[in-house]
Amino acid sequence: MTRIAVCAPSTPLLREEADRVLYLAATDFPDVQLAFHEQCFAVDGHFAGPDSMRRDAFLECANDPAFDAVWFARGGYGANRIAGAVVARLGAAARDKVYLGYSDGGYMLGALYRAGVGHPAHGPMAGDIRRDGGEAAIRRALGYLAGGRGGLEPTLAECPHPVAAFNLMTLAMLCGTDLMPDLTGHVVMVEEVSEYLYAVDRLFFHVTSQLPGLAGLRLGRVSDVPENDRPFGADAEEIARYWCDRAGIPYLGPADVGHDPANKIVPFGLAGKAAGQ
Repeated sequence: MTRIAVCAPSTPLLREEADRVLYLAATDFPDVQLAFHEQCFAVDGHFAGPDSMRRDAFLECANDPAFDAVWFARGGYGANRIAGAVVARLGAAARDKVYLGYSDGGYMLGALYRAGVGHPAHGPMAGDIRRDGGEAAIRRALGYLAGGRGGLEPTLAECPHPVAAFNLMTLAMLCGTDLMPDLTGHVVMVEEVSEYLYAVDRLFFHVTSQLPGLAGLRLGRVSDVPENDRPFGADAEEIARYWCDRAGIPYLGPADVGHDPANKIVPFGLAGKAAGQ
């Protein structure tokens, strides 16, 4: 039996969404036991409860030896406000768990990776059940959390380098902070959603200047791009190639990650050592 705790470091989940995930898990993954922390449903303005509540809920889940993994409920915004305090108070039981999320959850994943705690991975969250086709994302996540590897991002199979994956905005905001891990020698995958192409260009300007020594960069999907009052003149891949070339970072092509149900799983570090392998 794999026991998974779900908490919300950022924004809240609806109870009916949790119920749908619980039903899918019970039907398709009888050897998985899900426990949604009550904090997932708290609301404090934008957040799933105040900072102290979100911090304490994460610590309860991570420090409880009864759980094998901590699954993030949703992204949005807020994990950066608690990540440092969480990492400082993690105990021995937190160190062997899998931690799965993406988007704003990247702040927590980065902080955990920097601290050498557990097995952080970029991949679907419980809240993806609300997306069209979200059931596939939930199955992928539960399969991985239960020890499967069928949902991994396909380029990992032949990657000799450690890897990490982030939402581009989240990675840009991490750079220069005490949550930022050392990504020297890594292949980094980035994705983005709902940003103008000029903003994507601005983010690549910053990120590529802050990450010397990368083994390479892969670009995931850049989706739901708003229409500006004039064409930018380059698409997302051309932007990525331009800034990688200026920074001397090898551009390695596409990655199968993004803000959508097809989002594949990227364990941080060497893929062969992910999730307790």
